[in-house]
Amino acid sequence: MDERVRGSIIIEDRTKLTATGVIDVDSFDGENVILITEVGALHVRGGNFRINRLNVDVGELVIEGEIDSCIYNDSYAKKNRESLLTRLFK
Repeated sequence: MDERVRGSIIIEDRTKLTATGVIDVDSFDGENVILITEVGALHVRGGNFRINRLNVDVGELVIEGEIDSCIYNDSYAKKNRESLLTRLFK
């Protein structure tokens, strides 16, 4: 069995989310963040979001704002393979 952590989420006081295993940021605005992670697509909902740290080389993302929910959605990741960064640099 592989001992390394493939993905984790830490939420502090519903105002700070740290995610590991992040492959890409699919979309981001002040109320929604959709991440592609090693364990599926993660949709974070809330308000006043800002990305404080993004390092896809190590797979880490830190978001601050008002966190209402976090939902994994594997079917979203399969339908939307083209990332936000890819779309920006076309």
